[in-house]
Amino acid sequence: MVAIDRGYNDYAWYNQLTEKGIFFVTRLKSNAKTRVVSRRPVLSSKGLSSDQTIEFTGVLTAKKCPIQLRRIGYRDPETGKRYVFLTNNFKLAAKTIADIYKARWQVELFFKWIKQNLKIKSFVGTSKNAVMTQICIALCVLSAPGIYQVPVETEEKYAADIASVAAQSV
Repeated sequence: MVAIDRGYNDYAWYNQLTEKGIFFVTRLKSNAKTRVVSRRPVLSSKGLSSDQTIEFTGVLTAKKCPIQLRRIGYRDPETGKRYVFLTNNFKLAAKTIADIYKARWQVELFFKWIKQNLKIKSFVGTSKNAVMTQICIALCVLSAPGIYQVPVETEEKYAADIASVAAQSV
């Protein structure tokens, strides 16, 4: 399942993902013109306010995304904020869809922490290897001051332990 930021809103792409059998979840923009095709019951005790099948009615949007999608209303119990999610997955429980998007928030917070603490302004490359390498280098740089503050006897013990492990693996 692809969890997409609301800022990246591409209805034609949502249609392409659906045609390829790739599931997605995103937040629906508040000004989206839609028509409710059907409704499903929800458990309000889980923070859900609606679970609907919709179609887009806006002229351009309906052309770009002529398929039916699922709209889920959810109120976060921690913040009280209301969210409206859009997905092409009709099988997962509505709460599961909300949880998947909420997990995306944790990824956002992680990258925010990386940018603030590791002083990474932008990633040099976009491949998994390039991003991981840049993060690892930044973590090493962040950790370097702590390494130099290790007491000498502790450092010697770690060096001996590493030498012992290295000798056993040969």
